[in-house]
Amino acid sequence: MRQLADLEHEKEISTVLVELTSAFEGIASTRIAQIKDQVLKASEFFGDLWRIYSQIRVDKVFRFGRSQSQGPVSPKELMILITSEGSFSGDIDQKLVNFAISRFNPASNDIVVIGHHGFVQLLQNDVPVVKSFRMPTSDDNINVMPLITEVQKYNSTLVYYPSYVSLMNQTIKTMALSLAVTEKGANVRPGEEIISEANYIFEPSTYAVVDHLERSMMQIMLSEVIMESKLAQYASRFRAMRLAHEKAEDNNKDVSWQYSRAKRQLKDERLKEIINGLRKATV
Repeated sequence: MRQLADLEHEKEISTVLVELTSAFEGIASTRIAQIKDQVLKASEFFGDLWRIYSQIRVDKVFRFGRSQSQGPVSPKELMILITSEGSFSGDIDQKLVNFAISRFNPASNDIVVIGHHGFVQLLQNDVPVVKSFRMPTSDDNINVMPLITEVQKYNSTLVYYPSYVSLMNQTIKTMALSLAVTEKGANVRPGEEIISEANYIFEPSTYAVVDHLERSMMQIMLSEVIMESKLAQYASRFRAMRLAHEKAEDNNKDVSWQYSRAKRQLKDERLKEIINGLRKATV
């Protein structure tokens, strides 16, 4: 039989684990609701930009906001991996990194990673990283311009990110950035206002405005994907905490039962000692 003091200490620890895992569950659930609302607002703003852009662009080619730029463009495809900042995110980061590595070819791809956890995993697999960024701590006003600067250096960009399906189910998705912008724009309802050079003055030029709109829409798309990734990471964390919570509860029940049993046994032994002492005293 284990010592009563040891069981009492283990019981206290398991109770704390139950409370902690429950708290982390609640935090993850709250963040999921907040991010969902922000994604909806970002989509509405994208629609406003697309209505202007679709009327003033010269053709249907998406140029990543670099029509006025004469800088060299790499023929490689840029792979952007979006992972979490820390390891406390379930198993979704490992799945994403493994999925991306299986499709990575150093001759035709460069990798940019968001999130320290994914960066470490890539280094552990001896996969070269062109640049790494921290996952934004805030969910508001995410600055993705440094990322867009990297995107503009490449002919095409493919984003790998975890996608939220449900609280208990997350999957890995890929997104061709230029195609994603144009497809999202195709679903935007046309506006009633006619916008053209005939009734508007575009400064410094129409091309510059088109470039700005393309960069702005890429900002929205990448911000949405980052928020979607955070959503999946919080859901993965929720799932991990749910399993940990259930395990902690089961362990707590088991330890509590052992503690109660040991406590009763100790009382029984003391009672026997008292009865035996009384018997000896009466002899």
